[in-house]
Amino acid sequence: MAKAFASQGDLEEKTVSFTEVGEGLYAFTAEGDPNTGVIIGDDSVMIVEAQATPRLARKVIECVRTVTDKPISHVVLTHYHAVRVLGASAYGAREIIMSEKAAAMVEERGQEDWDSEFGRFPRLFQGHEEIPGLTRPTTTFSDKMTVYLGKRRVDIMTLGRAHTAGDAVIWVPDQEVMFTGDIVEYHSACYCGDGHFGDWGGTLDAIAAYKPKSIAPGRGDALVGEEMVGKAIAATRDFVDSTYAPVARIVARGGSLKEAWDAVRASCDEKFGDYAIYEHCLPFNVARAYDEARGIDTPRVWTAERDREMWEDLQG
Repeated sequence: MAKAFASQGDLEEKTVSFTEVGEGLYAFTAEGDPNTGVIIGDDSVMIVEAQATPRLARKVIECVRTVTDKPISHVVLTHYHAVRVLGASAYGAREIIMSEKAAAMVEERGQEDWDSEFGRFPRLFQGHEEIPGLTRPTTTFSDKMTVYLGKRRVDIMTLGRAHTAGDAVIWVPDQEVMFTGDIVEYHSACYCGDGHFGDWGGTLDAIAAYKPKSIAPGRGDALVGEEMVGKAIAATRDFVDSTYAPVARIVARGGSLKEAWDAVRASCDEKFGDYAIYEHCLPFNVARAYDEARGIDTPRVWTAERDREMWEDLQG
């Protein structure tokens, strides 16, 4: 390939922040790397998103231990992507929770996604030798389930397709705080390579209808306060729409994937070019938008070979 993916050259360690987003609720963030949420109950702790490796998961655990010594009992995974799930073994949780759809996607494409992301993100997979294998849930749900951490209620639910077909969100009603996974990002590009552009806006509407006081997004800074929440939801919607609309116009007139790429660059570079992982996400986003605009509802499975072929096509 003439040029490497942007993420393959991203080898600098990121600065970690551990931000309280509500009483007993925290967001572990790292300058656009995948975020992890922490929910502290009466007797135990729930983790939202596991990180890519046990090594990275231990960084989360170190932060957790600065605020509580309660055991980690639950890990909730909002979707199946390798950078979110493969560190789960480090937490020693008795329950690993996913939506039924996300669990099915682990079986359908989990290994291929692992192989593909391993090649795209070498820094995030340092220490990969410790990964015991694909992360599978111990508990699944169809639309919604509730977990009680003592008296603290945690609702885990699917609100619609967006970043993937199996996305879940986590709502903590006593603090009106939501953990959204990659459905919402803050000053970080949305990865849409396995997404559903046509559904994403409606799913954002469903999140906004809860009127969360704070959100722990999938990437980027913790969103504390309704004003910041509103800005992040609006910016996420703008990113998704600004990516898909020019591709749909190209497809409508029979244009090529390369033409779609050029159109998205013209639409998005000025507005979003300084977002974290923007250059990395762009080729995958354009490829998926091109497929969806041509009527392909189920995202095609990404493999290392398909990554290379797509990138060569976009390079002309």
